[in-house]
Amino acid sequence: MNVMNPDISAPEADTTTPLTARDFTSDQEVRWCPGCGDYAILKAVRATLAEVGRRPEDVVFVSGIGCAARFPYYLASYGFHTIHGRAPAVATGVKMANPDLDVWVVGGDGDFLSIGGNHLMHALRRNVDLNLLMPNNAVYGLTKGQYSPASATGMRSPSSPGGSVEAPVNAAMLALGAGARFVARSADTLQDHLPGVLKAAHANRGTSFVEILQNCVVFNDGAFDAVKDKATGAERTIRLEHGKPLVFGAEGDKGIHVDWATGTARVVPVGQGGAVYDVTVHDQTNLALATILARMEGPDLPVALGVIYHAPGASFTDLREDDPTRTMDRAGLSRLLSAGKTWTVS
Repeated sequence: MNVMNPDISAPEADTTTPLTARDFTSDQEVRWCPGCGDYAILKAVRATLAEVGRRPEDVVFVSGIGCAARFPYYLASYGFHTIHGRAPAVATGVKMANPDLDVWVVGGDGDFLSIGGNHLMHALRRNVDLNLLMPNNAVYGLTKGQYSPASATGMRSPSSPGGSVEAPVNAAMLALGAGARFVARSADTLQDHLPGVLKAAHANRGTSFVEILQNCVVFNDGAFDAVKDKATGAERTIRLEHGKPLVFGAEGDKGIHVDWATGTARVVPVGQGGAVYDVTVHDQTNLALATILARMEGPDLPVALGVIYHAPGASFTDLREDDPTRTMDRAGLSRLLSAGKTWTVS
């Protein structure tokens, strides 16, 4: 386990000067493949950290194993580069030890959805006050291109030369099913969108889960081009805004109508002059709607980007603050542990 805080050793921090992305830039050379989507994600993260105003010495980044796990090296904050899949567990310990810290967790689709699926699930259901970022390139990039839990059916890779027969995990659906209270989605190169999603995740008190569709230029190049490309993105994605009609398209001429009886969505035309007919309004507190939006995918339906679901509730951190054992002295804790039925083994 590495602990990195290269730029925060000054005894007194300046809390009056506005922060910039440079304040969160470490002295380490960024080393990802040229064209990797992680560069754009890192840029958005640094900008978000500066804008939300937390000092570098109050921020912790925790990662597991994978390409995205290098994030702590490139941020001038505290950081833990932990083991495969266990980053949410380590981050939970960090938050419990010091609830005042701003704790972010970065893990790819392999790290979070495969070996780390169990830890991800429990962090989500406990509603620990963590910001979970999942760059999703739908492949194991670090280990040379094996298919991951998020890879499309039929993907050919070193571990599936005949094409994967597995159905991919829908990360947003998994998060909702685990009880997440904040679920969002964006993409690496959408710099007019991703920082806003990250800010919303940070503002949530509890577990925030953000899936970031990301390009792996070497092993899965172009997997999300239809979503991110300027020429097609407006037709293939819908940007969610709470309280606004679900309208999309380059001309704003399409909308989403939800049939609540069947739990399905379909595309409907939007009338001339901006009039909206039969179009559902986004309510990010509605779990049923969130479930429908999370599972939408092309080519028949647009991919939902933005805050899919946000229903704030008491965080695990807050509930633990009310636990009397947190302030119990050693003698009281000893009495608690030895109370009731005990056994002595000789």
